[in-house]
Amino acid sequence: MPRRLRIRCVLVTGNFPVSRPRRLRSSAPLRDLAAETQLDVRHLVAPLFVREGIDAPQPIASLPGVVQHTRASLRDEVRQLADLGVGAIMLFGVPSIKDSIGSGAFDPEGIVQLSLRDLADDVGDRVVLMADLCVDEYTDHGHCGILDGPAGDPHTSVDNDATLDVYARIAIAQANAGAHVVAPSGMMDGQVGAIRAALDGAGHSNVGILAYSAKYASGLYGPFRDAVDCAIVGGGDRKAYQQDWRNGVREALAEVQADIDQGADMVMVKPALAYLDIIAAVRAQVNVPLAAYHVSGEYSMIKAAAANGWIDHDAVATEHLTAIKRAGADVILTYLARWFAEAHA
Repeated sequence: MPRRLRIRCVLVTGNFPVSRPRRLRSSAPLRDLAAETQLDVRHLVAPLFVREGIDAPQPIASLPGVVQHTRASLRDEVRQLADLGVGAIMLFGVPSIKDSIGSGAFDPEGIVQLSLRDLADDVGDRVVLMADLCVDEYTDHGHCGILDGPAGDPHTSVDNDATLDVYARIAIAQANAGAHVVAPSGMMDGQVGAIRAALDGAGHSNVGILAYSAKYASGLYGPFRDAVDCAIVGGGDRKAYQQDWRNGVREALAEVQADIDQGADMVMVKPALAYLDIIAAVRAQVNVPLAAYHVSGEYSMIKAAAANGWIDHDAVATEHLTAIKRAGADVILTYLARWFAEAHA
């Protein structure tokens, strides 16, 4: 007969020794000392909006605490951010007049170019001056490129090559005005190469490129579109040129590598929280600085939940930023930049 297997269960009781990880959690200074991930205000970028034709800052209802600045209020804000130690700002412009090609984006007297000159005079190299390089804020149709047909026509699409010519002009205008870094966000094929060639040809080889390399057609951009008044005519979308959010690292890594090969100095994943897996995968693959954009919808969800008393604003905001950093981002664009700087001053 087969032998019976006896299983002996032992109930263990008594005092357990405190584990090493738990010992390192016993006080706030120890937790800070042993923390794997550290947030630094110098690695934050504050997205800022400047609007033409207003005489006072305009609050953005869907982005609590964020405003469309005048040139004067923008100067005050950036000086204060510099004093708080924030590493960089990303400037977005809202023109008074929009047209089919977004000419305000490359006009030497356009709102972003004028503001960059102001800021270069005010803060010099104390803050990295970044400028978003796209035309959606400046076009009367709301797309990120030049259209090959009438706006709103379902057969109309973005003309990639015509858009690259405009992007090159924008890059030169922004560099002439004092931008340290230009940031193409339109997800056009070949945009980084065209911009790098234009900058180098205009004597701006020292101006860097932060490429929005893995930018998804996300539902989290709504408040931003309120901020820059860039609804798409005819109710269209940007899914033909922004990445499909159902796709993972294969597509993202191909886009990122293409931008690096064309001369990007830094690359970006956007949005951040819903794409932490993409941030981690890109970090494992590339050796250039990696940015992530904690976008308007991610910010506004924190604000709305906190306003209703459902979450602790400061705890959740810090947790969000830490998660992005922990996933591998070197640089975080976030509307929380000023709050974080003031909270940790």
